[in-house]
Amino acid sequence: MCERVIATLRRELFDQILIPNERHLALVLQKYLIHYNGHRPHQSRHQHPRTSQRRPPAT
Repeated sequence: MCERVIATLRRELFDQILIPNERHLALVLQKYLIHYNGHRPHQSRHQHPRTSQRRPPAT
């Protein structure tokens, strides 16, 4: 699971932006986590973001 997280961070974040220091890294990771958990669609929610008003169908 850690390898998947690292690969996702590299692909979606670190390949797109230059991080000059630890403070900037912390800020970028904080903003990415807000995006990832709140706005990005997830398979477990049938491609709806967590903040979406639409709920996945009960299984």
